[in-house]
Amino acid sequence: MQSKRIVLSLFVGLLVGTAVAQDTASVKKPEAAKVKSYGEVITSKAVSTQGLFTVHKVDEKYYFEIPDDLLSREFLFTTRLSKVATGSPLFGGELMNGMIVSFEKAPGDKLFVRAVTSVAVCDTSDALYRAVKNATVDPIIMVLDIKARGKDNKSSVIDFTDFYLKENLISGFSAEAKKIIRTGAPAADRSFILSMDAYPQNIEIKTMKTYGLSGGAPKEGEATPAVSSFVGVTFEISNSVSILPKTPMAAQVYDPRVGFFSDSYQVFSDAQQRVEEKRFIIRNRLEVKPEDLQRYKAGELVEPKEPLVYYVDPATPKQWRKYIIAGINDWNEAFKAAGFKNAIIGKEWPENDPSMSLEDARYRVVRYFPAVTPFSYGPKLNDPRTGEILQSYIGWSHSQIKTLHDWYMVQAGASDPGGRTMKFDEELMGALIRADISRTVGFTLGLRENLGSSSTIPVEKLRDKNWLATHPFNHSIMDYNHYNYVAQPGDQVSRTGLIPQIGEYDKWAIKWAYTYTGVTDFEADKKIRLKWITDNVKPGSKLIFMGDQGGNPSDPINPAAQWEDLSNDGVKASEYGVKNLKIAMANLLKWTKTENGTYYTTSDLYYTICDQFSFLIRQAYSQIGGVRENIANSGQGDVYAPVPKATQKAAVAFLNKEVFNTPTWLYDPNVLNKWAKPAKKENYQKFQDNTLMYVINEDRLLRMHTAEMRFGKEKVYTVDEFITDLNKGLFAELQTRQSVDSYKRFVQKQAVGYMLKIAQLGDKLPDGKTDNLTTTDVPVVMRSHLKNILVQIKAAIPSYTDPVMVAHLKYMSQKIDSYLNPKNN
Repeated sequence: MQSKRIVLSLFVGLLVGTAVAQDTASVKKPEAAKVKSYGEVITSKAVSTQGLFTVHKVDEKYYFEIPDDLLSREFLFTTRLSKVATGSPLFGGELMNGMIVSFEKAPGDKLFVRAVTSVAVCDTSDALYRAVKNATVDPIIMVLDIKARGKDNKSSVIDFTDFYLKENLISGFSAEAKKIIRTGAPAADRSFILSMDAYPQNIEIKTMKTYGLSGGAPKEGEATPAVSSFVGVTFEISNSVSILPKTPMAAQVYDPRVGFFSDSYQVFSDAQQRVEEKRFIIRNRLEVKPEDLQRYKAGELVEPKEPLVYYVDPATPKQWRKYIIAGINDWNEAFKAAGFKNAIIGKEWPENDPSMSLEDARYRVVRYFPAVTPFSYGPKLNDPRTGEILQSYIGWSHSQIKTLHDWYMVQAGASDPGGRTMKFDEELMGALIRADISRTVGFTLGLRENLGSSSTIPVEKLRDKNWLATHPFNHSIMDYNHYNYVAQPGDQVSRTGLIPQIGEYDKWAIKWAYTYTGVTDFEADKKIRLKWITDNVKPGSKLIFMGDQGGNPSDPINPAAQWEDLSNDGVKASEYGVKNLKIAMANLLKWTKTENGTYYTTSDLYYTICDQFSFLIRQAYSQIGGVRENIANSGQGDVYAPVPKATQKAAVAFLNKEVFNTPTWLYDPNVLNKWAKPAKKENYQKFQDNTLMYVINEDRLLRMHTAEMRFGKEKVYTVDEFITDLNKGLFAELQTRQSVDSYKRFVQKQAVGYMLKIAQLGDKLPDGKTDNLTTTDVPVVMRSHLKNILVQIKAAIPSYTDPVMVAHLKYMSQKIDSYLNPKNN
């Protein structure tokens, strides 16, 4: 699972829209300037380099010579950090800005710089074309003086020195980046251009800038700058200018049943009765060589015209490089499904090649960041006309290794003896890195996370060593889960069955997106690809895709689409997961023992156990009132259906047993007393409270009530049945007259409080503004159950002699009675 950290907006359209809206500092009327002769500007002192533009350096000035035939073209300007100051929350190699612009001639010997903020298409033969053209003017964000015309009068010489030294929308930091890194304006006397290098398709500029700091003190969890705001902070910055392809890549249709990021623009025509949206996927350009086309069509694997090459940052520790390369190359199996061999290649960076630079935006690099925060991510910038990924890289944190280690120990340590030590051997750690890199590469291929893939795996298959020997434990590596926590110690599952791999869905998605159909017309190609989906993707199949469905990730409405879940039986998977956690907890001191004898590592692993327990709890309670969603074509059945009643009842039974009864295995004083001061609420009490809050919740109860109305109470788990089953566990001791510990008393009091909150909704008058429970049967049902609890408490009180237990029961009795019978109180 990717770490929860702020990442810059990665799509050009978003970056442009944000920048234009928030930064107007660069929009100033420039002073008139006289055009000089070429020789007066580009003197004999000039050091010139040929490339996309000719770049001239004259003393401390830098000039671009822009050919007139490129004025109608579009260019991608990007800004990245190269070297950062100590304490920076972002790292060398990270993207800070990206914008597509065009240059055009303007009155008075100037050039307009326009931001390409939108794309709208209309056939030039349509009468509507004029209206579309007039309604889609891109904003002018800068005006540049032409210092001289080229020797042949077919180019313009522009001074770009201040453009790269001063802050502006294009070469500076985006508004979001400024917020993250808390920088003000660059100091002119401490900012310098270090170099400008021209290449055939791009220009690379390196600067050093010193910024003042702004934004106040860092928030909790943020890095603290090593210098004061008065002194400022210095960064080495890499800017890149690259030209968008003259012949755009063919756009490819988007469909929500296959998980790719997408972009779109509006299409207008005279024949329309409504404006159409052309939505297409974001992907890399991967083409068949003309000489191989017939072999490709015949089904023979061919090498692409230009493979996708990923380089490994030379700052990466040497022992991990081969595993990172393997994680990259693993995607070749998926590309074979699209008809390509050697389509993706991982390589070590050629450190002795002066012609290559890590800051050259043309190269895909797995950047290794010396960060204390764990993360891995794969940002990308795409052509808004076609979805072609123009630039991408992978950011990978040194601290991600510790995260992978801790999750493997907690989730798979019970099954793998090699996962029971604080330092894994190279083979195991390398395998974990390989899987994590492979998943991150998927994002740079255009793939989205597939949260629903795991829900199509039968739970017992995750314990079957023979099945796992030939199948990944998930159909997609793009799902948000770490390791197979369902497998039990006695199942003898090998590491192959415990660590994620590229699955059948991943191969299908690459095949769908990257196969060349031989059809260049968008609509004709669309029909072919949509038919593939209709023929192959059936509800419940292993090729199913479910992305982030919005809402609260801690309380998903569709339990099949959530992170860190496994199998088609979430409750059973949670039961197996808890068994493994109990083994990890029982051996925690042993597994985390280190030479220095401290308990820091033990506490870290304990909290990872707690996190995993919270995920298992969520996987269970999300079944209650859950609504399953399957995107389907007409004739393929219903899209929405309630979670089966048996599954919901099993979820309540799991919560009563493993959560609301005190999980004493998680509260082991022999472990906690080593580092945890007994001065605040214990973690498992937070789990109990959160679970009650989520299950006795207005939204959940409303869904259950709505399902009952739509499907009939015989086919759903009703609110009455749910509260009945819940109370059998919460207040079971009232029937047996057993005392409960302080932890269960806490749970009972909290439960009564949440029930009273729901019942009180029935006392409110409808306001017509919110879709709540006010006029439904739910508050009535809850009031009835509170009456039953009150009767049980009053009947049980005489049987107890423990004064605390008696006081506890009287406390709950009084709270319920005060609500039910206010006149008596």
